[in-house]
Order: sequence, then structure tokens, then C-alpha cells
Amino acid sequence: MRKALELLAAAGEDGDQDGGIMRKVVAENAVVIFARNGCCMCHVVKLLLHGHGVSPTVVDVDELNEVKLAGELTEMIGGEEGPGSAAAMQFPAVFVGGELFGGLEEIMGAHISGELVPKLREARALWL
Repeated sequence: MRKALELLAAAGEDGDQDGGIMRKVVAENAVVIFARNGCCMCHVVKLLLHGHGVSPTVVDVDELNEVKLAGELTEMIGGEEGPGSAAAMQFPAVFVGGELFGGLEEIMGAHISGELVPKLREARALWL
């Protein structure tokens, strides 16, 4: 697991304004979970994916950098920042195959409907 602070530090003292380091992490890994520390919904997503045999890259988000990271992820997916924005990023945020898949509701919905495993195979996160 990587700490979001490590990613932000790698991007430079004031962070990467265009979300380049986040884009790189998402692009280089089949499945990435941006998860808040101690969040039960984040834990459920991790357990579900591990149960399918997926080893996601997990970026732990803490209180110190949650707002900044959420803003960068929102900007990365093309949403507008702001507290009232419908596109505001929430955690857990799961990226599959380089694209935002969603949070707990989307992952569970895809699991129940049988759409999750084909999507994970398509992203090469599953081999069987």
C-alpha cells in the first residue's frame, strides 16, 4: 500500500497541479483503489477484490491530504471541483483499466449483476 503523501511528495513540494502522478499510478496498474484510512466501505471493496483474486494497488488517503487528493482525482476524470459539485470524488474510488469504475455501490452492483469479473479480465487484473 502506498500513502497518498508519498505520491504527493513524489510530485514535488506543492503537489502535481495536473494530477500527473495520479494519472501515472492509475495508468500503470490494472486496479487502483484510493481508500480513506479506517473506512469500512473501503475495507469491503478491498476484501471483495481480494476475494476474486485481484491484487489492487491501494493508495491510503488520510485526513491531511484527503481534500487535495479528491480535487486532483476529480480534475483528472474531468469533473468540476467544489463542495456542491456532482462530480466531486468520494472514497473509495476504484479505477479499473485506467478508468474510474466507481465506489462501493458500483463495485457491488457489478459484482451482483456478474459484470465485475469480465471487466477485471478485460483490464488484465484476472487471469482465469
